[in-house]
Amino acid sequence: MLIASIILIPLVLSGLSLAVRREQAIGWLNAFGYGLLLAAGALFARNFLISSSALSLWSWLYIDHLSLFFMLTTVIVAFAASVYSIGYIGEEVKESRITPRKARFYYHLFNLFCFVMLLATVLNNLALVWIAIEMTTLISAFLVGFYNIKESIEAAWKYIIICSVGITFALLGIILFYYTSSTDAGVKSLEWLKIMEGACLLDPKVVRIALVLIFVGYGTKAGFAPMHNWLPDAHSQALSPISGLLSGVLLKISLYAILRFVILANPSVGYAFSARLFVVFGLCSLAIAAGFILVQKDLKRLLAYHSVEHMGVISVGLGLGVAGGICAALFHVLNHAVTKAFMFFCAGNAVQAYRTSHMNKMQGLIQLMPFTGTAMFLGAFALGGLPPFSIFMSEFLILAAGFSSRQYLVSALVLVFLAIAFAGLLHHVSKITLETKPQTMPRRKEAPGTIVALLFLSVFILGLGLNIPQSLFNLLAGCQQLILGQ
Repeated sequence: MLIASIILIPLVLSGLSLAVRREQAIGWLNAFGYGLLLAAGALFARNFLISSSALSLWSWLYIDHLSLFFMLTTVIVAFAASVYSIGYIGEEVKESRITPRKARFYYHLFNLFCFVMLLATVLNNLALVWIAIEMTTLISAFLVGFYNIKESIEAAWKYIIICSVGITFALLGIILFYYTSSTDAGVKSLEWLKIMEGACLLDPKVVRIALVLIFVGYGTKAGFAPMHNWLPDAHSQALSPISGLLSGVLLKISLYAILRFVILANPSVGYAFSARLFVVFGLCSLAIAAGFILVQKDLKRLLAYHSVEHMGVISVGLGLGVAGGICAALFHVLNHAVTKAFMFFCAGNAVQAYRTSHMNKMQGLIQLMPFTGTAMFLGAFALGGLPPFSIFMSEFLILAAGFSSRQYLVSALVLVFLAIAFAGLLHHVSKITLETKPQTMPRRKEAPGTIVALLFLSVFILGLGLNIPQSLFNLLAGCQQLILGQ
């Protein structure tokens, strides 16, 4: 079945990466495998949207509009990261920063990481989703500390400790949901579908406490402030393809877990309670990120704080809840995923070229690497939310939902924080790309895989800014109906 192939392809590739000796061969094999994964995901989405009915398999797999959307987002970014990895890892081996053996280990971990993220989107059991998300922490921690230097090891431990403590709160939330479902609804199971059948009988007081714990727990992994402290360190030390996956996908998988519990809580406490939590965490994330973006000196940390900012935008959009705010927020999930992966790939090329991520030591990227430099400069406008790029479209729709629902203060604050963040981003990126490059640095050849990956992502960045396909609109509308319990 298609869904089985989607889940198993990364697992098979993980095994092959240990069997094949040459890292370049593994890279091309990996990219081919994720090409098949992308095709399988597109075909499955087409069939699903035609039938427009949820799919339950073997009682432990469940696919509805929400899980399909996050699964597709994962597949798109994972394919781009697999293609980009060919040139990036090849350059790391060539410059002797890593050994060929370690390159093979990278591909092994890369595929395990993608496998667990994909699995989390289709599991029907709340405990298994928790385990899958905790597994993403353990696997990606090796990729954060991949270079085995002081900074990367420190970032990896900080990542493990903060996220593990955070996700413990989520476990407490799950226990409370199980307590009220077994006591009040007579459902002695952690299967999402079974709990959903008795969701209207859950104790509202217990559900409110549980939901706060879920927001804090999974919100830590989603990059919500003030629990975001692990994120800048982890993103700055991870390999750039992994930074793209961490920021573009992993944060969103944690958000997916939150939304699953929001759907369970709606029948007993209503969506308004969740909406208030989303707005509070969203505005807090926007405010903190905007301030730190202005003073950053490290390129990858700059992009990491932009992830905190955009998770804040998504959270506020979900908190608006009405007039299409949820649709717009989920649209922003996809737009931010592809745009942030795009920018991290550009940053990876720049860091390899200058051998530093300190922005004061990086000038003239357009002269040094014309394609990457131009892509990064335009990507700054895309990430900042200017037309005709896709993030502009989703941010505009979120703000339109806010103003149409008369939430003027929240909408105005979002506008102010977005303006501050964009000003900081443009200031930093323009210095990197437009200033004169050092005369001692010759122009560098850019890997074909890099160009292909960036062009692939740019199709979404530009295309979704000009037009929202009807199939995507239907998918987003189905997700909104699920979240609101309609």
